[in-house]
Amino acid sequence: SAPEFERMLVRSGIQLIKYWFSISDDEQRVRFLGRIHDPLKQWKLSPMDLESRRRWEEYTKAKEVMLERTHIPESPWWVVPADDKKRARLNCIHHLLSQIAYQEVPHADIELPARERREDYIRHPVPNDIIVPEVY
Repeated sequence: SAPEFERMLVRSGIQLIKYWFSISDDEQRVRFLGRIHDPLKQWKLSPMDLESRRRWEEYTKAKEVMLERTHIPESPWWVVPADDKKRARLNCIHHLLSQIAYQEVPHADIELPARERREDYIRHPVPNDIIVPEVY
């Protein structure tokens, strides 16, 4: 079973941390509509996405069963509210770092050196026929 496999990993010294990024039904709808109507996002949309949207409740029930059956003390699930992608990612990173014992690594201050300038250097223009068109 998955829990026994995870226990074996933990016994062998692996720190297993599991996250589930959870979005609401409404947010999933908004994201999929964005993919449908935005040509720059259509590549993200697959037939599986459309099918998963149709079966949202069925998939949600399966997720709930999975969380219930695989949430164990040795490797608990952590659910990240993810309607806001940026905040979800930042919260997850913050939480992940709080789960791992680490020490700050000191680093030296870095200064940007002055650029050397030569009086005889002239930057040549890039030929127009090799420039990628600015479409956006």
